[in-house]
Amino acid sequence: MAAHTQPFSFTTMKKYILLCLPVFTALSCTVQRQIISNTGHPYEATKDSEAKILKGLLTRKDIESDTSFKWFKQNMQYGQADAAAVEAFTKHANDFQVVIFGGTWCHDTQNLLPVFYRLVDKSGYNEKNITLIGVDRAKTTLDNLHTAFHITNVPTFIVMKDGKEIGRIIEYGKYGQIDKELGEIVAGAK
Repeated sequence: MAAHTQPFSFTTMKKYILLCLPVFTALSCTVQRQIISNTGHPYEATKDSEAKILKGLLTRKDIESDTSFKWFKQNMQYGQADAAAVEAFTKHANDFQVVIFGGTWCHDTQNLLPVFYRLVDKSGYNEKNITLIGVDRAKTTLDNLHTAFHITNVPTFIVMKDGKEIGRIIEYGKYGQIDKELGEIVAGAK
């Protein structure tokens, strides 16, 4: 898999997001939208006829604690994290960050986000090194982060090292085992 290097660094992304917080707050003008900012990170919550959609910066807790997303806890029960991936995440824990774009409405995200978090739990990877970004059905984010990271499908898992992308997995990846593929990206990072 060829790594796609982005000129947009992880640190720059975090600063950019923090600078745009007032813009996020200003977006909460309609009845159908609600900006949730009491969590310390604003995101937009909307509902359509099929699902609740979270758009913006999220945490695992935002999804885990919301009763609309029962799929997260249910899917966490299935499967085991790939042993080689656990080893790679443990060994290189301080060397990389992961940026994830996912849709709370998306069945692929509902299946694969728990796979990722099983790997995180098993390896002890620090969740402070994870940036989870929710997208709407059009695969857009607050403040156009989807454009900066060239997001076309979700979920997309992007591994960053020293502010540069070293690999990404889109949806189910090359062979349907995203934890194994993430471990290979992390283990191969020089």
